[in-house]
Amino acid sequence: MRDSADPTSSRSWREIPQQVKTRAMSRTGRNRFLLSSVKTTATLVLGFSLAFGAYEVIRTWSAEPKKMAAAINTAPLKTIDVLTDGVLDRAWVTRTLALPNKVTLIELDLHPLQQRLLESGQVRSAVITKSFPATLTVKLAERSPVARLKGQIRDQDPQEFVVSRDGAVFAGVGYESEIRNSLPWLAGVKLVSQGKGFRPIEDMETVADLLAKARNEAPQLYQTWQVVDLSHLASDGEIVVSSTDIAKIVFSKNLDFFVQLARLDYARDQSGLRMKSVNLGLGPQVVATFDGATVVLPTRPAATERPRVPKPIFAFPNSQRSSRSQRDL
Repeated sequence: MRDSADPTSSRSWREIPQQVKTRAMSRTGRNRFLLSSVKTTATLVLGFSLAFGAYEVIRTWSAEPKKMAAAINTAPLKTIDVLTDGVLDRAWVTRTLALPNKVTLIELDLHPLQQRLLESGQVRSAVITKSFPATLTVKLAERSPVARLKGQIRDQDPQEFVVSRDGAVFAGVGYESEIRNSLPWLAGVKLVSQGKGFRPIEDMETVADLLAKARNEAPQLYQTWQVVDLSHLASDGEIVVSSTDIAKIVFSKNLDFFVQLARLDYARDQSGLRMKSVNLGLGPQVVATFDGATVVLPTRPAATERPRVPKPIFAFPNSQRSSRSQRDL
């Protein structure tokens, strides 16, 4: 039996203390650990920031909603964007709207502003929208003139106006003189005041149809037209045109304008004389007046009637139309 007092009798080599070196972490492991730590920290910081920001917004909105709304809408108007299919520009829109200096969008009532644009007569429709914080967008659809006339508004001096297809009478801002001078004058109409302008001219669509046919199908005739008289349109259905070479040309609203133009063109060629007047509203007969004589001129069969058409001329300002955006109030 071993003596328990002997210190070497109860110990083995496993009980001898030994220093063991810990295995070092690889570079890949360290990078992965560092990346994981950064992601975790960033996620915590972002989450805290969002929570704190939401808390501050809710607290501020709940405590002072009027002050926050005022801060959003106190910026004065800086820009007016104008989009149009005609000739009006930003300067005209700015002048017509007549907005106060340093006005804000929140202060603007759009309906009265829209009415100011429509009062001109040249604007067929207007859409105004607010683009916060400081932009007003104006979209215009304009009327196109088909004729011109002289008129007077109350005590103002007589001035030249233009008339659109739907009978609207307006000053016609922005049209080049070449365009205005190409339009025939209207006669035989009575202008009636309405608001700041005039009441629309009745049955103007019929007149516009005749002018469009002549302009597009027989430009050699249209270019000589000077005055279009409507004094007999309501009573007799007649439109009377005065040209540079024929003092009186009678068209009927009840007959095809294309056929009447073809007969007029043919009659001018066949007569060989300067006509004083010609009536195209009597069906297949063309009655012309020369110096002291009234004769019935021959016409071609309706199936073959067609006016001589040189190169078409498009004189309306639609050819000038372009969408434009005007900026910087």
